[in-house]
Amino acid sequence: LSGLTVSLALVPEAVAFAFVCGVDPLVGLYAAFLVGLITSIFGGRPGMISGATGALAVVLVSLVATHGTQYLFGAVILAGIIQMIAGLLKVGRFVRLIPHPVMLGFVNGLAIIIFLAQLSQFKIKDAAGVMGWIPSNQMGIMLGLIAVTMVVIQFLPKFTKAIPAPLAGILVVTGIAHGFGLDTRTVSDMASVGGGLPTFAIPEMPFTWEAFKIILPYSAIVAAVGLIESLMTLQLVDEITETRGQSNRECLAQGFANFVTGFFGGMGGCAMIGQSIINVSSGGRSRLSGIVAAISLLIFILFASGLIEQIPMAALVGLMFMVSIGTFEWATFKILHKVPKSDAIIII
Repeated sequence: LSGLTVSLALVPEAVAFAFVCGVDPLVGLYAAFLVGLITSIFGGRPGMISGATGALAVVLVSLVATHGTQYLFGAVILAGIIQMIAGLLKVGRFVRLIPHPVMLGFVNGLAIIIFLAQLSQFKIKDAAGVMGWIPSNQMGIMLGLIAVTMVVIQFLPKFTKAIPAPLAGILVVTGIAHGFGLDTRTVSDMASVGGGLPTFAIPEMPFTWEAFKIILPYSAIVAAVGLIESLMTLQLVDEITETRGQSNRECLAQGFANFVTGFFGGMGGCAMIGQSIINVSSGGRSRLSGIVAAISLLIFILFASGLIEQIPMAALVGLMFMVSIGTFEWATFKILHKVPKSDAIIII
């Protein structure tokens, strides 16, 4: 059930990051499936969820704009090789040297990013192509559904833990929206999530020294950003679960996942802090939840896209708002004036 909840939360994120990168939504969805499945099976941190992320999309957007999608796939393959080399060199152990103020700043910064990323769902383009807020009647409905989602997620665990609260929130709000015929945006307003199986293909780019020099800087940055975000998320999940993951094994798995994804039309990925927190807080502490999340995502793409596209965006925004609230270390405000100024500056 936790894996199913995570898969529902993965859909809009993967589609949104594909748009950021300037590629087809299926490129993001295939990455979420392949990276999520491979890291769940072989990774060093059971319970951690990986997929297409905004951090990598931002790095790769200019490569796609200048050289096209095929160069993106080549860059992802090379990034995977670099990450596997990092794993073999046992670079992952250096994550233990990250100071606590850096971790606080990292999780708080990500919480803010997760929150701000949801605000785009409140905007729409007018006839002139200018972005503006959605009409007031739709805004009221959307805010009401978001509030219902957040209330269900917050209070359901006090009554039962038989079903993950985020999944219940999504189902309740979807039922309300369609039961009362409410005029609200759904996943289908973002993009169609239907498609076929990812197929193997060697990137259609020249295998020359010039092409290698073009993709190498992007691959190096993707590899570094992906590993840093993954290893810091691994540390956070370690703290939440009070267990210890294997950082070098995670480096190898992330690298192998990106290497494979590049050959199957995916945009690459790394650990996702929001989905990882949804997973562990819903009770998904083993590899099974990540595997279920990835396979559920593939089932949505192949067979159930029509159902997934009916989910109101308000339910998923409400879920991510709760993730943002849960991710932020609110104790930071209490300690900021007690810690040394240098630590406070690092956190901020």
